[in-house]
Amino acid sequence: MDSLTQIVLGASVGEVVLGRKVGNKAMLYGAIAGTIPDLDVIARSFTDTITANELHRGFTHSIFFALVFAPIFGWIISKIEKKADADWKDWSKLMFWGLFTHPLLDMFTTWGTQLFWPADYRLAFKTIFVIDPAYTLPFLFFTLLAAFRPKGSISRRKLNSMGLQLSCLYLFLITIPLKIYTFYEFKEALKEQNISYAEIETKPSPFNTIMWTANIATDKSYLVGNYSILDDQPIEFRRYPKNYHLLGEIKEYPNFKKLVKISKGWYTITKKEGDLYFNDLRFGTIDPTGKDSRFVFSYKLEVKNGILTATEVEKNYGDASKMMKSLFDRVRGN
Repeated sequence: MDSLTQIVLGASVGEVVLGRKVGNKAMLYGAIAGTIPDLDVIARSFTDTITANELHRGFTHSIFFALVFAPIFGWIISKIEKKADADWKDWSKLMFWGLFTHPLLDMFTTWGTQLFWPADYRLAFKTIFVIDPAYTLPFLFFTLLAAFRPKGSISRRKLNSMGLQLSCLYLFLITIPLKIYTFYEFKEALKEQNISYAEIETKPSPFNTIMWTANIATDKSYLVGNYSILDDQPIEFRRYPKNYHLLGEIKEYPNFKKLVKISKGWYTITKKEGDLYFNDLRFGTIDPTGKDSRFVFSYKLEVKNGILTATEVEKNYGDASKMMKSLFDRVRGN
């Protein structure tokens, strides 16, 4: 999830763990704990794109990381906050839950998390977009209200608890049932249109859980369709050729195999001006309504000194306000 959401979650969890003893300092250090796992993005400054993608939401998003580093961070905080009514064990407990709940939430996104690192398995339930105002804003509202209540007061605990409960209810009782419902709507549409396929995956469109996107694997191409629960017209599917025949010897390079693994096999190849591009299909196109066929994550493939490199194509969203209007027009139904 986005940084603001993880800060709010960390602050709320910090309040639950230690709010009665240290007040808003529990929220402060909880927010810090909720931010730490995402510092793995620093890897992009020290390594190549493929390795950075492999590391993203890996080690720092694992149970192992939380168990090992919570006591270390707890000890550091105990030295900083010597006058606080909390000891090393208290701060370590707060840091553990702040570090651990971060990847638990990220599991519900499309990228997912390698929660059981070093096991090479990534959990990705794909029920919520990385930025979802319906999840974050109510949570933020109640957490802020709680922060302005006296330490240890009943109203403070109730407000904080309400924020946590609303966020959990949205995550479990809205996003998951909607994913299941829309999944079967896509399957029914494919059946009605007599489309045979090998695999299907679904995910919410940006900033909401009303409209969902399905990626459908066929023999030589992928189909992508959008469905809003407010739709009253049949689902339309866009076709993207796999173009794997363009790869030639590139498909034998170790780095290419890493890219395929990172994308879970959901990718297409395109050729522009003699250059090959690897498109990660999981995150869709720049414009989720399909009016812009450029992919959110696309990598230019080049072989240099016998090594395959992948350079991420810079994202250009153009007129963002126009695109957002197009998105929410589509969310309201076709």
